[in-house]
Amino acid sequence: MSLAIVHSRAQTGVQAPAVSVEVHLANGLPALTLVGLPEAAVKESKDRVRSAILNAGFDFPARRITLNLAPADLPKDGGRFDLAIALGILAASVQVPTLALENVECLGELALSGAVRPVRGVLPAALAARQAGRTLMVPRANAEEACLASGLKVIAVEHLLEAVAHFNGHTPIEPYASDGLLYQNRPYPDLNEVQGQLAAKRALLVAAAGAHNLLFSGPPGTGKTLLASRLPGLLPPLEEQEALEVAAIQSVTSHIPLSHWPQRPFRQPHHSASGPALVGGGSKPQPGEITLAHHGVLFLDELPEFDRKVLEVLREPLESGQIVIARARDRVHFPARFQLVAAMNPCPCGYLGEPSGRCRCTPEQIQRYRNKLSGPLLDRIDLHLTVARESTALNPKPQAGDNTAQAAALVARARERQQRRQGCANAFLDLPGLRRHCQLSTTDEHWLETACERLTLSLRAAHRLLKVARTLADLEQAEQISREHLAEALQYRPASS
Repeated sequence: MSLAIVHSRAQTGVQAPAVSVEVHLANGLPALTLVGLPEAAVKESKDRVRSAILNAGFDFPARRITLNLAPADLPKDGGRFDLAIALGILAASVQVPTLALENVECLGELALSGAVRPVRGVLPAALAARQAGRTLMVPRANAEEACLASGLKVIAVEHLLEAVAHFNGHTPIEPYASDGLLYQNRPYPDLNEVQGQLAAKRALLVAAAGAHNLLFSGPPGTGKTLLASRLPGLLPPLEEQEALEVAAIQSVTSHIPLSHWPQRPFRQPHHSASGPALVGGGSKPQPGEITLAHHGVLFLDELPEFDRKVLEVLREPLESGQIVIARARDRVHFPARFQLVAAMNPCPCGYLGEPSGRCRCTPEQIQRYRNKLSGPLLDRIDLHLTVARESTALNPKPQAGDNTAQAAALVARARERQQRRQGCANAFLDLPGLRRHCQLSTTDEHWLETACERLTLSLRAAHRLLKVARTLADLEQAEQISREHLAEALQYRPASS
């Protein structure tokens, strides 16, 4: 048969759209034409495939070969189609049975010797292949990653010869079985390593329990970074779907560290990071730090040192939980449901309010420093806390009840209540959910309205204050929000934010 079709997958953001590799052999002078919007790496595949077929001992047809990567309007890049193209040529030249390729999707880059090299973005392709009900053939180095899509039949190969022998029925390959490396978590740093800072630990507990954004402000050396690094250990374990989403993002950017899967990501970009580095971008859009922090924590240390235009791009993702990268040819959607934790100094020198009086910053310098953060951005941060300097005792006595295990148990209990009640964390409540699950008594509602007027809080800030109060009630397993919960939530909300 002179026509063969092999199924494969492209990579667009964190999606894996289907691609059909169509191969047609016709009479005429020997030539190979590749169509279907291929980029440079795909165009070069015809040379890699030719050498791989010949070095593997197969016949390369001396005919006019037309390769079409359908759909034609979808850009294709990388070497992920090499294996599918080689098998398509062999099937069209009757060296591989075409029927054996009908329900199989193939991914892999070919070396000139015929060896099959690993590629990026295998997990999104595996999830899509599972949904399509097909078997997935991948390089052996990607097999463990593909097995994260439970229920998918994975065929792992190291050489083109193995793939051909499998389809010809000479040496069938058994489906790859995971060796059990998929659920080994590394330990998080413990909360009891932070000396003192009871108020900050309380704010950290509240932030974890309701998935709230958090801003620490205080002098250098007070433990702001240390506190932020403890937050991932307080969060509940990822559910299977969340873990697959996190792993899919890692799959398209680098190889997944399987020994640490699944864990919530903790991203800490430097304050010199650009806008595209934070939100993603490029001619071929790649995920940025906010997407790499999906279902995890994004920690921005020295917040005012970031460029203001860079920080402003966080406003929409903080509300919508996604980012859309628009280019002339395409629009790519990246998930960005992250928890923001930020830290800053109270003034340029960092020592404003210190009893020693060492701060020499003028009011104009302090105001200029704080003006680097816009009101709309600060409005989207639920918890604002000033971290004071603690005792300098080098060997303090451990405090009871503030270790990670105990705090994580409280967080898990509060999150479980939220899932049963509304199906999401309190920070993600929409307006109808807010009205349904954050009801107040008439007197408390009037009291809160008066407080918001005196503090000149925006309506968004008032809604976020209600969500924090709902989280405080959940931590105490209370059905209704009380005046005490509202008062504590107000302590975390500065005036005119």
